[in-house]
Amino acid sequence: MSIYDIEVKKTDGTTYKLEEYKGRPMLIVNTASKCGFAGQFDGLEKLYQDHKEDGLVVLGFPSNQFGNQEPGSAEEAEESCRLNYGVTFPIHEKIYVNGEDAHPLYDYLKSSKKGLFTDNIKWNFTKFLVDKNGEVVERFSPKTKPESIEEDIEKVL
Repeated sequence: MSIYDIEVKKTDGTTYKLEEYKGRPMLIVNTASKCGFAGQFDGLEKLYQDHKEDGLVVLGFPSNQFGNQEPGSAEEAEESCRLNYGVTFPIHEKIYVNGEDAHPLYDYLKSSKKGLFTDNIKWNFTKFLVDKNGEVVERFSPKTKPESIEEDIEKVL
């Protein structure tokens, strides 16, 4: 199985496979609009704007698994991202990133790049960088600011 076989759902209910992004690097992030790290939306959007012409896509996946920081619907999460942070990159359905109900995408990402001391996602804004070939090349902690990973992104463009 490859990352391209995994189906995800947009907030409007449209389902698609990640093969739509084959040949393009992806930065995949579990998000929460009420999280203390929500200011990272600005940096994620800047990375997207600076590199989308080179093929980069940033994919946001709202999750309410940590501290009830995304309590509303996926549509409300997307609206908050767009209105409060000017996000234009794709935001998807709310998902679980840990546990038996974890989305298959996150099971795949976690098995591809282990975390420190645990495979589980520890908090919102854990970031996974996937290269043009669909390989998960890096996992960044929630504390890692988007602007500090620009060099890593440039390597996979």
